Amino acid sequence: MSDNQLAVDVVRGEMQPWSDYEGKRGAVQGPVLRALLDDVLPSGARTLIVGPHSADLIEVVVAKSAKATMLVRSVSDANSLAERFGDDLQVIAGALDGMEPAAFEVVVAADGLDRVLGYDSDDLNWSARLDALAAVASPSAVVVLGLENEFSLTNLLDRRLPQDRHADDDWRPLHDDPTRPVSADQLLAELSRVGFAGAHAYAAFSAKDAVLTLLASDTAAATRPGELPARLALEALETAAVAVPLLAPIAEGATAAARAGLLASTAPSWLALTTTPARHPIYAQTSGHTTVLTADTAAAGWSITTDQRELGAAAGEEADFAAARAASGDAPAAAAPVVFDLGAVPGSVPGGITVETQLLRFAAAEDVPGFRALAARLGEWARAQDSARLVLRWDDVVVDGDGFAAGVSPWVTAGDESAVDVLAAAWWRFHDRLIGGHRRHPWPPWMVGDDLVSAWLGMSGVEAPAPVAATKPETPPASGAQVARGKELAEALASALGIPADASQTPDVRTALADAERAQQEVFELKGQIFGLERTLGFRDKALKTRENRLREMRLQVQKVNAERARLRSSRAFAAVTVVRKVATIRNPRKFAGKLKRRLKRIVRNRLG
Repeated sequence: MSDNQLAVDVVRGEMQPWSDYEGKRGAVQGPVLRALLDDVLPSGARTLIVGPHSADLIEVVVAKSAKATMLVRSVSDANSLAERFGDDLQVIAGALDGMEPAAFEVVVAADGLDRVLGYDSDDLNWSARLDALAAVASPSAVVVLGLENEFSLTNLLDRRLPQDRHADDDWRPLHDDPTRPVSADQLLAELSRVGFAGAHAYAAFSAKDAVLTLLASDTAAATRPGELPARLALEALETAAVAVPLLAPIAEGATAAARAGLLASTAPSWLALTTTPARHPIYAQTSGHTTVLTADTAAAGWSITTDQRELGAAAGEEADFAAARAASGDAPAAAAPVVFDLGAVPGSVPGGITVETQLLRFAAAEDVPGFRALAARLGEWARAQDSARLVLRWDDVVVDGDGFAAGVSPWVTAGDESAVDVLAAAWWRFHDRLIGGHRRHPWPPWMVGDDLVSAWLGMSGVEAPAPVAATKPETPPASGAQVARGKELAEALASALGIPADASQTPDVRTALADAERAQQEVFELKGQIFGLERTLGFRDKALKTRENRLREMRLQVQKVNAERARLRSSRAFAAVTVVRKVATIRNPRKFAGKLKRRLKRIVRNRLG
């Protein structure tokens, strides 16, 4: 054996060749989960990590523990972990049911209990696995246990076939196990059954293997569409939708779940904590960055704190959040006109709904006066800001009574921008989310793009540009020049966030069918136009043929008349008529007769010699 192999303990159920870090599912990870573990794990305890966890999470556990042990079923994974962490981490290769009873004071199983059995393990259901987990923990242990939700929105809307959703990395799939909890309450009840009473749960919203947002169950159940917890959860779900092919837009389902108070029930997974009270009801990763923000309830809304954590090189060894962004085709915006500024995040956020939520309600109700009044107030508020560097997002700006307040978005412009361009960027993003999401609105279908954004800018108090004379077919309209910079800022923001603002960039089946139906309608209309043009061309062709025949007949008639005229001019009658016509012009016949007589005599005399 090698030195690395000698550092690994082996129990029954080890698997090789196998890897839980390189399969279709990677190790659970993310700065959000790291922040939570840093908050809830006690210091100086004997800790057991069960299942695949990323290196950045292991580092936190090792730093908080007096002695850390990790159980993975893959021998190759165990060797890699032992080589990486050395004496700081005792690594065991094998199955959970192969371990001897112990009394660990902390047990971290954030990946859940789906990947803890091996080839030689008994066919244990989920409850039996939990019993095996409880057997290695002390009665007062702090347990962090994850559970995948089969009723999640991402799972319900996944358009892939069931056999294509899960690879063989689960080894013994529990997706139809009747003992498996299917709600956060059932998960807490199972923990209470094995002696871990007083537990509480978080609803976890993830993209691939990275947890992006954690909401306390009661917070997720109480939030409503447009409020801060619902918005952070929706943003995480939209990030997950970049990498998961869906049947329908996930934003609509998430909004409906939040309206019904079922957002926690439809989360991708849950995370249960025992003994240790929750420190913050909200943990969330800022989109496009590793900074974690936490929120606590305050008198007028939410108190916000931020924590910019360095993940180190460990984050690059597993599939992480960047993989979801790469799947969408969005490249990191290194030289983009928007940059990350942690100082832009306010210390508190009102508890109201976002401006976008209110605008969408006005648009769906076709309440143009209400929409116009809100747009006018937004324009006044945006122009009154001390700095125009904050990239406004109507899905982040919060309605605060008669005014507005900036949300938790930390993205600002790289340089100074005019208030008109910042407003145009906000309206462009709203345009993409309204039109790209096929939402109901009162504006005609041909009034999209620059014209519609320019109209909204006019509602916000921005003077409309003077019309531009079209000197050539490709002359851009005046509205295009007015909103061009705002469009660039909106596109740069979408690229930085890693979430396409336009749903058509990551089309689900329903959107694709709607686009296909709209394209079919356009084809039908174009066919009608083509038929009309062909009919008009046919009528004109017949008219041209009639004119051609008439011209041919007239040409033959002219030729016939010319021939008769030539024949007439060469006849004796024409000559006589000519002479008579000339004679008729003589004014003095006597004088003419005398001259003619003298001329005739001269001619006769000349001939006679």
